[in-house]
Amino acid sequence: MNVFTSIPELSRLAGPAYLAVGVFDGVHRGHRAVLERALGDARHDPASGQAVAVTFDPHPTRVLRPDRAPRLLTSTAHKLRELERMGMPHALVIPFDDAFARTPPAEFIAGLARAARPLREICVGYDWSFGKNRAGNLDLLARLGGEWGFACVGLPPVKASDGRQVSSTVIRAAVEAGRLDEAALLLGREFTILGTVRKGRQLGRTLGFPTANLAAHNEQFPPNGVYAADAWLDGDVSAAPRRGILNLGVRPTVENAAGERLLELHLFDFDENLYGREVEVAFRRFLRPERKFESLDALKAQITRDCAEARERQQ
Repeated sequence: MNVFTSIPELSRLAGPAYLAVGVFDGVHRGHRAVLERALGDARHDPASGQAVAVTFDPHPTRVLRPDRAPRLLTSTAHKLRELERMGMPHALVIPFDDAFARTPPAEFIAGLARAARPLREICVGYDWSFGKNRAGNLDLLARLGGEWGFACVGLPPVKASDGRQVSSTVIRAAVEAGRLDEAALLLGREFTILGTVRKGRQLGRTLGFPTANLAAHNEQFPPNGVYAADAWLDGDVSAAPRRGILNLGVRPTVENAAGERLLELHLFDFDENLYGREVEVAFRRFLRPERKFESLDALKAQITRDCAEARERQQ
């Protein structure tokens, strides 16, 4: 997938541009409806239409209302992986800062229209707002489409089987509460965390259970505890997953003065150096809450039981 970081780069497209625009945190079923509409319309354009996912980094709320910024379901890196997996050929990641936030709505759209050759369509969610003070809405976008000669497509909300509207806010609440089956239903895929392996204290290796310490790219986590987990190395979810267990928490049995929440992954039958590599993990089953043990020997005995239970449940 081609990734652009400035609006003028849209001029590099070989055909008419079909833009799906949104924050797309989580790339959930509602987002996918917008993205798939742009993809489908581009494919049916006889002039070789080019679908582009247009998103922002960081999340606009982090700049506009930092005290209310949500915990991310997907970092930009994770989001781009999901967009590529669904077949999006191009993505434009617009840096969102104070200067960009002051851009009037009509000026923002004019920039897109001038850069694309030509701009054929902008596809958004029904409640999308844009530009300075979020003054732009679907009605304004339609009027600007008439001026610049592109189609405006506003998609209705997507609802789950129980009638609830799919939204990132609802999904965050489900993940935080540990309702991962519910989150998967709303996402249209299983909830995963993408992280980079960093060097830790290597305590797990001394206990006989070497762990990969993950610096997570996203910010929304399920409850602390031990989980049976699947993992994919370097983001290759087309490969068979590696089985293992994952501890999410503050490691109360060992020193963790900062109280930082840590992700520690132990992979079964695996002994390779993972430092610096990206790993994507899925929480297959909750095994037990995190708790403090009286000694490292007691912790080791419990990890042995955890591994046995995880292997049995993952068969």
